[in-house]
Amino acid sequence: MKFKLYSLLLLVTFLFSCQQDDAKRKAEQLKDIKKKEVVFYAINEAWFFDIPEMTEKARVITNNWAELRLFVTELDQKPTSSINAFQKKAKILSKKVAELNNNIPAEFNTTPVRSRIAILNTKINSLNLYINLRDIPVKKVEKILAEINVELYWFYEQMEEIIIKSEIPAEDGEPDFMLMKDSKRAIPTDTKIINSPDLE
Repeated sequence: MKFKLYSLLLLVTFLFSCQQDDAKRKAEQLKDIKKKEVVFYAINEAWFFDIPEMTEKARVITNNWAELRLFVTELDQKPTSSINAFQKKAKILSKKVAELNNNIPAEFNTTPVRSRIAILNTKINSLNLYINLRDIPVKKVEKILAEINVELYWFYEQMEEIIIKSEIPAEDGEPDFMLMKDSKRAIPTDTKIINSPDLE
């Protein structure tokens, strides 16, 4: 009789313990789901890329720059379904921004433009890193998204500046002046001091 009572008590304790564990697990899952929803809505709200308009001349120059077109297309397509969609998009953007260094039009293949691409690359790689963490730092992601928009503006501005400078007509004599400044054209000087009899 004692054995049956003891067995029954153990069974009740075991069932009660299982129910508590189940309830705890469900509460944690619910908490995790709510946390992911909050993160998703915050990132969804902040995920906006302000792509500047190009002038007609810049559009003509970049017409054959397929990498820029593909990058802008990816920026323009906003994920909407889940955090995983944002994570996948960040990986794609990271790949596309790295490809911007390929086939840069000759007019824009300058150090300032390449520097702007490098900064954009760093910002988008940071976005990719932070959004793929287990605990996504929402404030950091929001800040990086805002910084990417600033860098996009300066990247486009740099290309427009190159076009404006190329349209400024050279002043009279400027080409000759630039040639005179060219150190490769300088007349080599001999470092020996020539003692002239007239100077003695």
